Amino acid sequence: MRKPHAALVVALLTMVAIGVSSCGGSGGKEGGTLTGSYASFPDYLDPALSYTAEGWTAMYDTYLPLLTYNHADGAAGAEVVPALAESLPKISNGGKTYTLTLRKGLKYSDGTPVKASDFGSTVERVFKINSPGSPFYTGIVGAEEFAETKSGGIPGIKTDDKTGEIEIELSQPRGTFTNELAMLFVALLPSGTAAKNLSANPPPATGPYEIVESEPGRSWSYARNPQWAKTNGDLIPEVPSGHVDKIEISVVRNSATQVNEIESDKTNWMQTILPADLYNGVKDKYEGTQFRVERPINLYYFWMNTAKAPFDDVKVRQAVNYAVDSAALERIYAGALSATHQILPEGMPGHEAFNLYPHNMAKAKALFKEANPSDREITVWTDNESPNDEAGAYFNDVLNKIGFKATLKTINADSYFPLIGNASTPDLDAGWTDWYEDYPHPNDFFQPLLAGESILPTYNTNVAQIDVPELNAKIAKLGEEQLGPEQEADYAALDREYMELAPWVPYGTNTVSTFVDSEIDLDEVIFNPTMGQDLTSFQLK
Repeated sequence: MRKPHAALVVALLTMVAIGVSSCGGSGGKEGGTLTGSYASFPDYLDPALSYTAEGWTAMYDTYLPLLTYNHADGAAGAEVVPALAESLPKISNGGKTYTLTLRKGLKYSDGTPVKASDFGSTVERVFKINSPGSPFYTGIVGAEEFAETKSGGIPGIKTDDKTGEIEIELSQPRGTFTNELAMLFVALLPSGTAAKNLSANPPPATGPYEIVESEPGRSWSYARNPQWAKTNGDLIPEVPSGHVDKIEISVVRNSATQVNEIESDKTNWMQTILPADLYNGVKDKYEGTQFRVERPINLYYFWMNTAKAPFDDVKVRQAVNYAVDSAALERIYAGALSATHQILPEGMPGHEAFNLYPHNMAKAKALFKEANPSDREITVWTDNESPNDEAGAYFNDVLNKIGFKATLKTINADSYFPLIGNASTPDLDAGWTDWYEDYPHPNDFFQPLLAGESILPTYNTNVAQIDVPELNAKIAKLGEEQLGPEQEADYAALDREYMELAPWVPYGTNTVSTFVDSEIDLDEVIFNPTMGQDLTSFQLK
């Protein structure tokens, strides 16, 4: 997942496997209003569309899929647990049939009963609005046809509203499908929910909180879901009820202002990664009391558009890899980032460290001269959040040094990912991006990012637009298999094969942070490795 644009298993700092309910034992008070700030509005406040940390953190406790991730820190937070379903799926037919049963008596926040058939309409909506999550569900029988026609239903989904049974038939086994049923893309929404972006008017919720107001670009707010106390909370013990009654989130563009408001107790929490120039000062002063370093699995990298000149030439891409110095980027990120040079980050199954392109500017220039690209005028993209803007400027400078005529284009972080993921955007040559895991499986760093089927007209996550049939087939085959030592070795080999083609310049894995004011009990705040800070765990002292 694209995560904190500056942004989640798992080698997190804390390994406490706890869930916090509304009657937790922390000794804090119940009720009150939690205030928070983001540096940018989430890409979307629509569960079918959001694919960033901002959006997933915002909706983790609002929209519930059939399954969800355990409300816990560390490795325990990577566990898939039942949410709207009574239990984990029964898997049969050689791994191609998944059967679940909806819990009885559930309601949406507007009082509408939750029905098994809502799952079918929710998946159909994913395809109708060309969600970036749609490739995760094309393996359902009939889904690819539905993606083309947008009508006629998906025959691989059979539901019974009377019994609550949901049966999903896949064309081929898929070793990651249980994880994908826990993704927000398929959080249930009422049948008939409009097939359009609902960020300004978020649909009814099933979780402990509902979004009651949204002003895209500026703010949004939550209240307790009235149906949670009446019905849903007792029916879904795996999901905690939360402590505060209201949550108010504001977009504060200046991260230094965000820090000042935390220090002066004007805001309880900032979701944003700390800016590089303030990171060490905040860490030294507040670590252990109001500040905590989190270590999610992620990758920061520069992409090159392999579908057109000049980056359709592998020698040009390899030259760029030799030219980028990860040590310089570590300095830009003020020590929060650790250098890496491959696709699978440390901590992900299949990771085997290697570096095909050790920094060598002389070799970079020689390769570039040998390739002699005719098209040297390129546009380099980055967003305006620190230090991503500085990383983009560094990349732009490096490209100019090896012989390009590069122009830097810095975009507001609110719209950055939708913009670079839209095929109609002109001059998509190269740029900055990051990726935080959707789930703890190496497939998540290949299928969405490098498979040809993930090149989409909108919401494209394969921004390098690399499409290699032989490697596509390997991704698909591995995706069908359950993960084991043999598959991990195959993913490690696939990592090297892609890096030989050099569609990216991977340069590091980053830490993120939890920073709260003196009114919040830091010890009680849960950082889920996939979803980020768990809003149900915040409690006022």
